Amino acid sequence: MSNPHPEPIAILDCGAQYTKVIDRRLRQMNVESMIYPIDVHASVLQDAGIKGIILSGGPHSVYDAGSPQCDGGIFDLNVPVLGICYGMQLMTQHFGGIVESCSRKEYGETEISVDTTSPLFKGLSTTQHVLMSHGDSVTQLGEGFVAIAESVSEEAGKTVNVHAGIAHQSKPFYGVQFHPEVELSTEGTAMLERFLFDICHLSGSFKLADRLEAMLAELKAHVQDRPVFVLVSGGVDSSVVAAALIKALPSEQVYAVHINTGLMRQDESDLVCDALQAIGLTHLKRLDAQDFFLDFTTLDDAGHTIGPLKDATDPEEKRRLIGDAFFRLIDAEMKATLEEAGVSADDVLLAQGTLRPDLIESGNKDVSKTAQKIKTHHNDVPLIQAQREKGLIVEPNRDLHKDEVRQVGRLLGLPEALVIRQPFPGPGLGVRMLCANTAYGLDAYDTLNVDLQHVASEFKLQAVLLPVRTVGVQGDGRTYSYVAAIEAEDFDSIHGFKAVRHAARELTNRLPLINRIALNIAPSRALASSIKTITPTTLTPEAIAQLQDWDAHVTAYTMAHADFNAISQLLAVMLPVAIDGVGSRSLAVRAVVTSDFMTARPALVGQELPEGFLSGLGRHLLGLAGVGHVFYDITSKPPATVEWE
Repeated sequence: MSNPHPEPIAILDCGAQYTKVIDRRLRQMNVESMIYPIDVHASVLQDAGIKGIILSGGPHSVYDAGSPQCDGGIFDLNVPVLGICYGMQLMTQHFGGIVESCSRKEYGETEISVDTTSPLFKGLSTTQHVLMSHGDSVTQLGEGFVAIAESVSEEAGKTVNVHAGIAHQSKPFYGVQFHPEVELSTEGTAMLERFLFDICHLSGSFKLADRLEAMLAELKAHVQDRPVFVLVSGGVDSSVVAAALIKALPSEQVYAVHINTGLMRQDESDLVCDALQAIGLTHLKRLDAQDFFLDFTTLDDAGHTIGPLKDATDPEEKRRLIGDAFFRLIDAEMKATLEEAGVSADDVLLAQGTLRPDLIESGNKDVSKTAQKIKTHHNDVPLIQAQREKGLIVEPNRDLHKDEVRQVGRLLGLPEALVIRQPFPGPGLGVRMLCANTAYGLDAYDTLNVDLQHVASEFKLQAVLLPVRTVGVQGDGRTYSYVAAIEAEDFDSIHGFKAVRHAARELTNRLPLINRIALNIAPSRALASSIKTITPTTLTPEAIAQLQDWDAHVTAYTMAHADFNAISQLLAVMLPVAIDGVGSRSLAVRAVVTSDFMTARPALVGQELPEGFLSGLGRHLLGLAGVGHVFYDITSKPPATVEWE
């Protein structure tokens, strides 16, 4: 069902991981959005009847050769333009301003002051918190532009000002250095509303219910009378896919398979299968396949054998192995079932719960020709991509974000227990165990550890670099880098936790080789001043069982002592870091609050977590077998991702 009164906004993609978050925010406000590559010709936008343009962020520097550039004609279309991060810098450059790399890098939540006489900030707070993620800054404004927002900080005794917002004096052109589309920008949604409704004069007539109707119609047209297999984990994504298939197709066409990889949470598969049968799936089969997954090998892009999974340590290899194993197993099951039913395997389709963020973070070129790969998702490995090109993959959720999927689930009549279920990644605990045989980054360890401890001392913190690597998002690009562990005397009160969070942001801003901060919440086991050894760790059944036990304790304790329903995702991560030499491993707890999972903040003391919770959790977990240190991940996304791998 099309929008009877189209008012499309064009999002010009500069390669940002947040492009689809902009898209999601606009749709959340019932505004139709259309994503184009940054170099789209202005005439294409004019022919599409665009009512406004948003230039996204991106990981590049506008002054570099080959960096994404826009058609200057877009500024002659007589429509408002909003540049975000890289988009603001691109607009500055077009109008003769200067963008340079500066010593002050801003990654994470930053306080800015805004000019509320500007239409973009009308009625908003003069001081507010926003998400910054940039290494370059506008050092000279373009012709006709004035500054309408600034961030101010103190560094080495000097005041540092960064232009956080700009506006043209006579044309409806605006730029912000931060990301208003993400939740960490506290009044960002209001800014987008000002741009869409006050500056672009839109009415907001693009409804989710219409999109669901179109999704079901497209599903019917694609599938026709062919059988469909859906791989169901029990999470909201695959449950919504199953519900959509049941809604759009006769039930006898839909075959559901649940695979217990051995990397599930404790007793997860039993719970999953009971829930799926309750929503009316008539063909549901469970496969218990831990040995198959752990022994699985595959070929990389160069044709080299990688694996088996139980010996793999590289995160991307683990994801590739798990994704390929899923495909091989489901492919064999599909063929066996269809042979029994007398249906040709050439006619069968595979449905999966792929979300737009999965494709964006995998660097899928169908979503964006310029997006940077953050991590490969199991539902976007090359085998799946090849089947997608043949038209054999069904992905009803591929244009939705997590919060939209939940809304669609409610519209489809799914029970609330399934709709609000916390997400669990397809690779499961396989990416929640940091596997390694040797310590990470020892060549640069000593120098960075000294720098870390120097900066941490300014905030009266003890700190040590951990010799493990973790994935992050800095400047819209993927980084694999170090984790810093910190200790503070007061971390479990509202005031103390706030101070620790501020220090963590400064550490990642000033030391960009560190993308994640882990707080020691069991200080009875103090951190050493230097940690250069690890406990070799791989995906053995024994280690997996231990992590399953730790994870179950983290969940049970949090459900009993905190506002569990306010936490978007809670996870336990096994680190190959021992307290004394080699033997034990450490545990990191990650609890985040988000609606879209493209950005996130940690659950906060005084909000989701009561005062005293973290120290109580630390003491509880220290009593478990094999636990060395206990950490709480206090890093936002960015600069860290939600998952550690």
